[in-house]
Amino acid sequence: MTMLKLFGIIFFCGLLSPSQEVSSGLSCAVSAGAIQNALSDTMLDNGLLQQHLQGLVLPNIMGDAGLLSSPTSITGLHLVKVWLPKLSVVLLPGIGVQLTITAKLGLSGDCLLGLFSEIIDILVDVNITANIKCKNFESGTVQVIIEDCLCILGAAKIKLLSGLLSLSVHEMVLKQLTVTLPTLLCPVVDIVMKLVSIQLMGTFNAVIPVATAGTIHYQLASLPSTSGLFLRLDLDGAVKHVGGSVIPHDSSPSPLPPLLDRLLVLGIHQGFLSAVLSLLIQLPPQTLTCSPEVVSAAAPGACSACHGTSPLGITLTLSGNPLVLLEENKATVELLVMIQVFVKHLDGSILNLLLLKA
Repeated sequence: MTMLKLFGIIFFCGLLSPSQEVSSGLSCAVSAGAIQNALSDTMLDNGLLQQHLQGLVLPNIMGDAGLLSSPTSITGLHLVKVWLPKLSVVLLPGIGVQLTITAKLGLSGDCLLGLFSEIIDILVDVNITANIKCKNFESGTVQVIIEDCLCILGAAKIKLLSGLLSLSVHEMVLKQLTVTLPTLLCPVVDIVMKLVSIQLMGTFNAVIPVATAGTIHYQLASLPSTSGLFLRLDLDGAVKHVGGSVIPHDSSPSPLPPLLDRLLVLGIHQGFLSAVLSLLIQLPPQTLTCSPEVVSAAAPGACSACHGTSPLGITLTLSGNPLVLLEENKATVELLVMIQVFVKHLDGSILNLLLLKA
């Protein structure tokens, strides 16, 4: 599930169009390689594309192209196997992701040449290219669409069991495949992308529990900016206590270091880290007791209340939220503590000797 959420973030980084910077607290730059890995995992490695291609049925092919121009018909032509599917992506500035899928398709059907009927097997290379983008951004959600889908056929091998395949039959079949395959394959890619988007979109409107102290609710903050080298995504992260109250934090966009050869660079604003730490660091007041002998030497002589049999108490209470300070190669966490030094008399009354914020 963790990897799926990461794939969701990486994938949708590449589908959105440019926008102005907005408050977020979480920012990332994603390489084309990371997007390619994410799509390959969800579409190919999990068999989603192959599953929707299996059983694909092509229209019948009719013509006069057999021996001596006898009537020829190919019926029941269907997809039986997909070999070596590969996926690659290219970042298109201002558009989104250009997706390219290459594969070798195995087709089989019945071929009637004149009065003779036999099995026909076809092996054809296909190259599918489509531009994927997101539109209609609203409240952290987007609509994934495919534009400019193009399917190009490569090398094709056509076999009959008898081996009596004329050049005219070969040309007739190839011409028909060039027309029909794009109209069948592009809709399949569109369906698969919609399923992938439904699966991954849930990762952009998620609530993550932080121990038992509260939650982090994050979603897409806006349409990210894109370039030919990387894609930038801003997420809006709301940190909440268990009761639902939001912990305010500075959520301006974080500067990102160069991507270089990395797949992903994530920037977290120090204000966001401070808010998260305020949930993680929930320290109850700590009270320490000291016997009079321990502090008798340090007690002022004029302080009559400092002497006697009443024990000296010291209470440490966390005051305010933690503060994270980020510097180059260095992170510092500042905690504000209230120190209370007091004496508790036998009758239960408390005399404060010192109140100090540190």
